[in-house]
Amino acid sequence: MLDSLELEPLRLALRKEAAEHMAQDSAHDLAHLDRVWQTAQKLAELEAGADLKVLLGAAYLHDLVNLPKDSPRRAKASTMAAAAAAPILRTHGFDNHQVAAAQHAIAAHSFSAGLQPKSPEARILRDADRLDALGAIGIARTFAVGGALGRALYDEDDPFAENRALDDTAFALDHWPLKLFRLPEDMLTEAGCAMAHARAADMRLFAQRLAFELGRELPESWV
Repeated sequence: MLDSLELEPLRLALRKEAAEHMAQDSAHDLAHLDRVWQTAQKLAELEAGADLKVLLGAAYLHDLVNLPKDSPRRAKASTMAAAAAAPILRTHGFDNHQVAAAQHAIAAHSFSAGLQPKSPEARILRDADRLDALGAIGIARTFAVGGALGRALYDEDDPFAENRALDDTAFALDHWPLKLFRLPEDMLTEAGCAMAHARAADMRLFAQRLAFELGRELPESWV
């Protein structure tokens, strides 16, 4: 099996393909792909049976079709990306089995798609992608996406939703308790779970600091 050093020429080639074919935004750009691949390699070191070449292909092409989070077709984006990835993968020497394996990992990585990952590569990619929604980079991405969609940072009257229903279509901060704080319990690898809990804890510390700056107490549900 090839190691990451031997895969470097392929990584650069796939990164170039992503740059040419992927619609990029500040939360889904080449830096995101680099981070997902870096995290995926760490997880693969601790998870038996992952094919690094398949994982590399999936990591760099998983956002090949990137639809806005408010798009009605959002749930289909990952299967569309998997289909678009196939000819690119074949161009770069992936055989039929490797193409199918990478396609499954791409299709199953999405939260919106609701598909069950059935391979080590799929489980690792899903965890690596979700880890990039947590921690310091997750904080930045939350507000970048919210700003792009015209959403307020938070509800100025009730920032932590103590007396209202959470609504992340209106307030970016609401996305944390609605989805992101739940991710650690949904991780599929042991290492990914540990990393997710640590990153979520960093976000909760940020929320505590935000509450202090707003002259409020952070509700226990956020701690």
